[in-house]
Amino acid sequence: MKSRPIVIVAGEPRSVFLEIFFKSIKKKKFKSPIILICCKKLLIREMKINNFKKKIKEFEIKDLKKIKLNNNFINLINVRLLINSKKENHNKLINIYINQCLKIGFKIIQKKFTNKFVNGPINKSTFLSKKYLGMTELISKRFNQKNTGMLIYNNKLSVSPITTHLPIKLVSKKINKKIVKKNIEIIHSFFKNIIKKKARIAVAGLNPHCESILSFNEDKMIIEPIIKKLNKKGIDVEGPYPADTLFLKKNRQKYNVIIGAYHDQVLGPFKTLFEYDAINITIGLPFLRVSPDHGPNLKMYGKKKSNALSLIKCLEFLDKQ
Repeated sequence: MKSRPIVIVAGEPRSVFLEIFFKSIKKKKFKSPIILICCKKLLIREMKINNFKKKIKEFEIKDLKKIKLNNNFINLINVRLLINSKKENHNKLINIYINQCLKIGFKIIQKKFTNKFVNGPINKSTFLSKKYLGMTELISKRFNQKNTGMLIYNNKLSVSPITTHLPIKLVSKKINKKIVKKNIEIIHSFFKNIIKKKARIAVAGLNPHCESILSFNEDKMIIEPIIKKLNKKGIDVEGPYPADTLFLKKNRQKYNVIIGAYHDQVLGPFKTLFEYDAINITIGLPFLRVSPDHGPNLKMYGKKKSNALSLIKCLEFLDKQ
């Protein structure tokens, strides 16, 4: 097999993911065979809704070593989805279904059949049930990896929040030297080993203008000393800088990664600049896990108007690896 397959777990059943999946494989040709893990009945229904036609090749994990995969078909591992009319049971059954899909996808990764993994968006409020902040944390836990992080990647500029989907009132309590150091180091390593570029990193301060009226200033006491320490190790990182000017054009030309203290500090300006031209990467894993940089978008389900660019970028990124 010339290119390792890309494993895709479709995620939330009632979402725009299958719509953008159809749009992606219709618009682009990928050399890596794509394995889709989802419910066959759901897939056929969504193909009819979206006027998409392609033959389905169904198989099981045990067949992986002996079958030839190509993208002339939708290569499907079928996971049955049961639906119940009662809302509480409905959510429970969907969670069981998503977990089963993920379990199969993870098993393929663990067997080292491939190192390329995409998961479709999930409904965090129902699926994660407050056990995890997001899929970054769930997948890191399943693979017993502690030094991982979230990188929202674009080949011009990427961003990484030190804390992910954490309530804002808890952010300052989580900012410490260990987590700041970890994020900078894994980004440096990921760019060197995977992107094959030197990471030029800028770190945004936690406080407005990197100043504080309090006696303890996280920017001076935590972030600044770590940056100086990592500079001595040869890591190209600068800061802390005020977040309100860090995304100015001259700074975007100087750096290719901006690290922020919290999610919206860097994701807000980043999405304003690049919209759907970005992918979510969990860095620090023993394989490549990416996902479209958006949620299930339930309000757009069935309207056939969703933008497939982020998923296309996910598949393009993995196709090059």
